[in-house]
Amino acid sequence: MNNTEKNAELLERRYRLIGKKAPLFYDQPIHIVKGEGVWLHDADGKRYLDVYNNVPNVGHCHPHVVEAISKQAAQLNIHTRYLHENILNYGEKLTGLLDDSLSMLFLTCTGSEANEVALRMARHHTGKQGIICSNATYHGNTTAVDALATLFNDGKPNGPYVKAVDFPDSYRPLNGLSGDALTDAYMQQIKDTIAAFNEEGTGFAGMLICPIFANEGLPDLPPNYLQKAAALVREAGGLVIFDEVQSSFGRTGKMWGHEHSGVTPDILTLGKPMGNGHPLAGAICSPELGNAYRDDVMYFNTFGGNPVSCAAGLAVLEVIEQEGLVANSLQVGQYIKAGLQKLAATQALIGDVRGSGLFFGIELVLDQQSKTPATAEAARISNIMKEQGVLISKIGRHDNILKMRPPICFRQEHADILLSNLAQAFAKL
Repeated sequence: MNNTEKNAELLERRYRLIGKKAPLFYDQPIHIVKGEGVWLHDADGKRYLDVYNNVPNVGHCHPHVVEAISKQAAQLNIHTRYLHENILNYGEKLTGLLDDSLSMLFLTCTGSEANEVALRMARHHTGKQGIICSNATYHGNTTAVDALATLFNDGKPNGPYVKAVDFPDSYRPLNGLSGDALTDAYMQQIKDTIAAFNEEGTGFAGMLICPIFANEGLPDLPPNYLQKAAALVREAGGLVIFDEVQSSFGRTGKMWGHEHSGVTPDILTLGKPMGNGHPLAGAICSPELGNAYRDDVMYFNTFGGNPVSCAAGLAVLEVIEQEGLVANSLQVGQYIKAGLQKLAATQALIGDVRGSGLFFGIELVLDQQSKTPATAEAARISNIMKEQGVLISKIGRHDNILKMRPPICFRQEHADILLSNLAQAFAKL
């Protein structure tokens, strides 16, 4: 049986077991069997440059992380209602990299769980229910956070006690505004939404957003957007929750995505790259907030913070530090962004290039003036790149933004492969 036949068999089994609508990448899905650093290998032995997966943030199967997981798994893995040093060693090192106000840790297995804890905590703290999110976002798949999944619901919340405001976008700005006037228009939306919650009797508990608006397509934010939004939320008695499941651990050229704004959230949620592929996530807040929640709520998580997960998390932090990966993310990211901007100057299809560190979005449009989304072209570019041996994806309300976020051990020689292949892919269009 050749690999084409094998893939067809795997697809048939998958459809029967998981369902045809379970998401898969690419028109012809890949059967991946091995990962190493920034490379993935399929069952035929073809090698792909991975410019998409930020879960293995320090590289696929990093030997230090693998060793830490293996060593702890061979010794003990148990739920978290016993004393164990790993959770303390890891948690202290992790929170030591954050503002002093963020020092109490709730470890979970997924970002969805972390965001659910954050929502419960905000509602407990305020005694209110109303949550603001953006109109093109996703924060997980539990019932509570699915209510915020506006990206998949035409910009509308999927449940009660949630209202969406327009995400800040300087490329397609609200009412054609720019600068401070644009920021003020977005702030007015937040003010009006808080007022609506209060008038309805729901009350306002907080705002949950990604500080770099990753799912929205990495928009360039208008001046002081996050600073002014945080001030409005806090003045209204709500909590600022930053979902950094995608933007953390060096991804943006800083350790934390919120560092670019200078705004420290009341609750920070983490996930995806936290364990380099091992299920590890969490919510971090102040001791005052966390202890008040624990006083009234019997919260525990069977596997959140188990010894193996914490060993993985600690190893990730050690690799980031020892290999200088935050600095690498910044430097290689600047090199790539310059290359993308150079490519954009030759391609009318590229409307905008955005991002920082090793996280980029290229917005494709059919016309530079009307900015009509080039959705089909984005899908085609993504598939051409896969055929050429480079893996990227797409995001945004219109699925027209090419999404690139490789492991942060991505080097300049890998960047050159990416840029060369992108130029070839656009030429094929």
